[in-house]
Amino acid sequence: MTAAVLRKELHTYIDALSDRSLPALKPLLTLLVEPPYTIEPASPAECAKVEKRVRDYYKNPESFVPLSSIK
Repeated sequence: MTAAVLRKELHTYIDALSDRSLPALKPLLTLLVEPPYTIEPASPAECAKVEKRVRDYYKNPESFVPLSSIK
């Protein structure tokens, strides 16, 4: 089934829904069309924090706690 045929079929289903059911469908459709997340580049301040933590780690690796021991 081509995308165009499937879209037409889905439009037919939506057109057949009662007015009462439309609000229930909106959150699902909204979720499907929006990207799940947005990745933004780190700010200069965030980069500086990461670089500092890396330097601190290399100076004294024993001072760091593994994530596995926190969970």
